[in-house]
Amino acid sequence: MRKLEEKTLKTEQIFEGKIIRLQVDDVELPNGKRAKRELIKHPGAVAILALTEEGKLVLVEQYRKALERSLVEIPAGKLEPGEEPEKTARRELEEETGYACRSLTLLQSFYTSPGFADELVHLFIAKDLVKKKDALPPDEDEFVELMEVTLEEAEHLIKQQRIHDAKTVYAIQYLQLEKRLAK
Repeated sequence: MRKLEEKTLKTEQIFEGKIIRLQVDDVELPNGKRAKRELIKHPGAVAILALTEEGKLVLVEQYRKALERSLVEIPAGKLEPGEEPEKTARRELEEETGYACRSLTLLQSFYTSPGFADELVHLFIAKDLVKKKDALPPDEDEFVELMEVTLEEAEHLIKQQRIHDAKTVYAIQYLQLEKRLAK
């Protein structure tokens, strides 16, 4: 066993839902002792930093039950079984915003909470947006309000904690860095 590796001795599935699975693993630690790990298994997700021709960010506001409040976020959604992240990103962008894009580039993939979950988010930047008249409808249990804001307005939304999730803050910091490097 490598010096930081934990060997799985037993896995017990506790819950399987529409989006996540919860399991408890018994593990052997590097020092030979044993411990339990509560783990969330997630299919992965995409997030889309969509920019209009004017350089505005396309955001959605939606209610997040886990927080009992709404947040302003970049469009995002989970991967469907066997679906490539780029296809998911195009679908989610259209479902949540009514936009399609001519340019879609993967910026980075990152784990959201590696201490207890394996969710991997693929962050894309979408440019050359086209508003679709016959856009895909949103999921039947998803209600969002579309917003288009400048980078400065997005920064203000972070200060107000209306933008308060990691993927959106990460995307906005990417734009801030890109802006600084362009000077």
